[in-house]
Order: sequence, then structure tokens, then C-alpha cells
Amino acid sequence: MKAIAKTRPAPGVEIIEVDEPRIQPGMVKVKLKAASVCGTDLHIYSWDAWSASRIQPPRIIGHEFCGEIVEVGSGVNRQVGEYISSESHVVCGRCRQCLNGQGHVCVNTRILGVDIDGGFAPYVVIPADNAVPANPAIPPRIAAFQDALGNAVHTATAGPVEGQTILITGLGPIGLFAATVCRALGAKKIAGTEVSPYRLNIAAQMGMDAVFDMREKDADKRIYEFMPEGFDGTLEMSGHPSAISLAIRNTRPGGRISLLGIFPENIQPVDINQAIFKGLDLQGIVGRNLWKTWKEMAKLHESGKLNLDPVITHEMHYTEFQTAMELMKAGQAGKVVFHFDD
Repeated sequence: MKAIAKTRPAPGVEIIEVDEPRIQPGMVKVKLKAASVCGTDLHIYSWDAWSASRIQPPRIIGHEFCGEIVEVGSGVNRQVGEYISSESHVVCGRCRQCLNGQGHVCVNTRILGVDIDGGFAPYVVIPADNAVPANPAIPPRIAAFQDALGNAVHTATAGPVEGQTILITGLGPIGLFAATVCRALGAKKIAGTEVSPYRLNIAAQMGMDAVFDMREKDADKRIYEFMPEGFDGTLEMSGHPSAISLAIRNTRPGGRISLLGIFPENIQPVDINQAIFKGLDLQGIVGRNLWKTWKEMAKLHESGKLNLDPVITHEMHYTEFQTAMELMKAGQAGKVVFHFDD
């Protein structure tokens, strides 16, 4: 079968011929229906410092996908034909964090498509726990990116949302998902910040109360005028160096800042005294809160209140990966979905 893989320590990925994976104990074999491209895949494609330090080629990439179980390994109580979405974090279940309900920060985490082979191929074999049952009513183009949607749900629900005013800094796909999640959970006001004209256009379709173009000179003033008392919560999705300062300025005393975006440099200048004197909660968010977030996502889908379609800007066969990567690199895509039809 053909798979999208990082074959050498250099920019780019390739389509290669690989053997169809064989079932193993504790695992399930999945035939893919759809997959979606994540920012992590773009990091791997670009071969930045993070990916160069983490990826050991050859590696089949891709960790956001959905499909149907076609084979079950020994010791697994799952059914052939079951419709599933992928959870990308493979956790040990034995460390202190896992045993205390903090699997999202398991110290032995391995990530599909990063540390072990992922799902950009017609078939993949993954641990049974990572094949999360999906509602058959969810179309594959949406079931494919439950992993990414879960990032948004985890970030949003790290604090109260109903009746709250929420600022989202960075309106890439996960920031846009967060907007519809907050709306579905009953937020009072939702605002966002972005610099990309392409993403600003998508944001206009998400039903937000205000969207601020941070390229404009008076953007800070406009944010203050919109919410002079400060937002109850800020969800930081951008990883831009200016984002933490913006969040501290615009979050009310006693509010929370939930940080999901990854910054290009580990050390960032922060007015820490302002955060202290405002009594802010600064939260680091990673992955999905296993397995609480998945249950929350299921309820949100059942509510019918999520508006996800505007974020899906491109759908194509997985062998067109080069087009997808270049679109993302140019900032001309929201969520790109791959299909695996013959």
C-alpha cells in the first residue's frame, strides 16, 4: 500500500510503498475513511528544529483520522465494523499521572505519526484504546479531526464557559473550533484575534461577537473598548510572542488564561507581576484530557450546536499531500481533509 512518510532528515515528505500492517495483541487494524492534516504534520514537512529533534525516519506520519475496524488483536474486546476516530497520544497506563486520571500528561506518551507510525495510509494498526468509538451520524470529514477538536474542547473547558466572556488569540483551525465550542457551551460573548486575512474570512462565518485584525494599529484599543473590564477567560491558540502579554492585559482580575499554542522560543518575556496582581490562573494545556474530553465531545456533537463545516476548506485524495502541505505552508487553508477511496 502507499503511505505518506518522512523518509530522510530533510524538508519534505514522500509517498512510499509499504507492507500493509499486521495485527498485534492489544491492537486493532483500521481501514481509513478520512484523515486530516495538523500543524504538527506541517512541522514535520518543514523539518524544523522540533521535528529534527523528535522524528526518526522512516516514519509514516499523520495522527488525525477515522475509519472502520477490520481486524481485532488478541485480548481486545472490540467489534469488526466499528466506526472509530483516532486519539493520537498513546499512554502507558502505569505512571503516576495515568493512575491519577492525568493521562494527557503521561510521562511515557508516544504520539502516532511522530514517535510511532501514524495513519496517512489506507490501513493502520493502533492500540485499541486509541480507536475511540465514533457516532455513525458524524461524517468522516468531521470524524477525522476529533483529535484536533479535542484540543479546543480541552482548552475551552479548562475553566467555566457558560455565561462567560471569552477571548481566543489565534484563529487557526483549533482556535476556530474553540469558538464554536464556546458558543455551544453558552458563552456570553466570544471574541478572537488573528493576522491572516484568510483565517479572518473563515472567522467571519463562525458566529463570533467580534474579531480583531491585529495588523491594525488600533487593535488593542478596540479590544479594550469591546471588553473594558477584561474577559473572563482567554484561550491562547497562536503561539505568537505577543500573545501572552495581550492575554494578561485583556483578562479580568481573577480570570483565567489557558495556553495551548506552542511558542517558537521556549523563553518568552512576560509581565509576571501584572499576572500576579490580577490573580490570574495561567494554565498549560496539552492534548485531550483522557478520557474526559472525548465524552464532552460526544455530548457536543449530540447537541447539534457545533458549526464545524466552515473550518474545512479543502478535501482531496491523500496522494495529493504535496498540494495540502503547500497550501498550509502558504496560510491558504483551514482544515485539509484527506480521503482514501480507491
